[in-house]
Amino acid sequence: MLTIYAYQNCSTCRNALKWINSHHLEHQVIPIRESPPTRAEIKSALAHNGGNIRKLFNTSGADYRALGLKDLLPTMTESDAIDLLTRNGNLVKRPFVVTNDLALSGFTPSIWEEKLL
Repeated sequence: MLTIYAYQNCSTCRNALKWINSHHLEHQVIPIRESPPTRAEIKSALAHNGGNIRKLFNTSGADYRALGLKDLLPTMTESDAIDLLTRNGNLVKRPFVVTNDLALSGFTPSIWEEKLL
């Protein structure tokens, strides 16, 4: 089963959920702002993104800009960056999907098709 962390007012999340439903994939939705992904889930996504922590951040979000993360992130430890993501779901690139052996951030239909079908 897929776990998808999403924000109801996010059009990309809504499109991703439509995609999941159109492919009849069993899933549960977790509100990302109220319940951010766990440290283990973030670490899994980090491994699937070649260790590039920036790919897990919602770089266009207001919280990212307000915290000045464009300048701070390159100097942060991986552990500190993961802590930020697990404490503030607004910072996580969404939708964020987790399975037993995979974690994806963002919605690119071709990648989802390759990885989830």
